[in-house]
Amino acid sequence: AKIEGFIKIHDPNTGEVLVDKKNAIHYENISIAMAETLSNRTLTQGGGWIYLMAFGNGGSAVDPTGVITYLPPNVTGQNADLYNQTYAKVVDDNSAADTDPTNNKMTVLHTSGNVYTDILVTCLLDYGEPAGQQAFDNSTNFNGEYVFDELGLKSVSGSVDNLRLITHVIFHPVQKSLNRQIQIDYTLRIQTLTNLSAA
Repeated sequence: AKIEGFIKIHDPNTGEVLVDKKNAIHYENISIAMAETLSNRTLTQGGGWIYLMAFGNGGSAVDPTGVITYLPPNVTGQNADLYNQTYAKVVDDNSAADTDPTNNKMTVLHTSGNVYTDILVTCLLDYGEPAGQQAFDNSTNFNGEYVFDELGLKSVSGSVDNLRLITHVIFHPVQKSLNRQIQIDYTLRIQTLTNLSAA
């Protein structure tokens, strides 16, 4: 299968798009997750499903002149993680740990006849979250705890206390503050490879 990821971060009230780009896939970890899910492993044996959206502030550096240097996505090794995770939200709307399943959820999208299916992972950072954020989105500190420049999806591996990073995206710093909501629409497209010659 071919897997692609697309991320859109926007303000749901104003429509302002803050980030719109493709993301990197951690192929080793996502292959484990798919195998665990397809083989119906229990939590103690595996898992595989997407559980968490993680946010961090370690994916880029901004020099005094405003030039941004981006680090490469972490997509190698089973223990890969965000550079500096500072926040996370459960997006598994089947889990009791998801406190707002209306806005933090997954939707499977498929059109009959297509050789691909999308998983749309939606996550809303509401006005009051995260706790401790600044009042306005005018920070000049690009290393602030809630000035995000990386995020990723994590899947369950054995338990919800043991998660694997399956995607990672690095982008220009985006501040979450009390004066705005931020919605993330994260699409994973799973496509079968067609027209391959038999071995």
